[in-house]
Amino acid sequence: MKNLLIKKQFQKDISRLMTENQLSVENKIFTDKDCSHLPAVVQRYLETCGYIGTPKMSYLKMKYHNVDFLQGKNGPALKIDYTQYNFVKDPCRMALIDSSMFGIPFEGYDYYQNGTGGMKGVIAKVITLFDQTGPDMDKACLVTFLAECMFAPSVLLQNYITFEEISDYQVRAVISREGQTAGGIFTFNERYEMISFTTNDRAARKKDGSMEYIPWSARCSDYQLHENGIRYPTTFQAVWNDSDGDFVYFDGTISSVSYGYAE
Repeated sequence: MKNLLIKKQFQKDISRLMTENQLSVENKIFTDKDCSHLPAVVQRYLETCGYIGTPKMSYLKMKYHNVDFLQGKNGPALKIDYTQYNFVKDPCRMALIDSSMFGIPFEGYDYYQNGTGGMKGVIAKVITLFDQTGPDMDKACLVTFLAECMFAPSVLLQNYITFEEISDYQVRAVISREGQTAGGIFTFNERYEMISFTTNDRAARKKDGSMEYIPWSARCSDYQLHENGIRYPTTFQAVWNDSDGDFVYFDGTISSVSYGYAE
């Protein structure tokens, strides 16, 4: 990633991606027929959350405000604002972190595009604290995109993702891009709300700089009906499921959800 101001780079990238990733579909509305090949629990999720009969989306935008974000078990705790875009046509996810450390502005950029993922953090606008890239990051960012696919159901209809029914309330999903494959398990409750995604395909950086694959979960809850007739979760957590106990490093409330729609 170019060493530009993070916010400026993020805004520039999003503007470009909105044009490049416009999804063109013959049938612009979600129908039961569109989803008939999906596992039964996923079909029930789409129905009960109100997506059937609504427009298919080209991208998802989600915003969080005042998230509790921990940089490692012994690292500093931050309050962050988090803005993300997930694009459907080709797996692509861009997220901006806006915060401060000791009163000094801190910005972070999580990105996944064209099979390449990474995380970059900059303090005082110009000083790079970290810039993580490589195959392990590519896979981690791909599986993060997968974890959020239920929030942008057009993703469920793309040929880069497949599902396998495990039980009445669980499905395994696999996503493939640029020779990289990642997967995990979605769990739903009896109201057919998606409540968790778990995977073994995310690596954490150890103190010595090496990467270690640790079970990871995304958890969501507190579904609410919004003005567009769709029910979303309002609480979202990202969790490392360490052998010595769960470590919740991202604990936030979703402040807004919006979409760009298919042509």
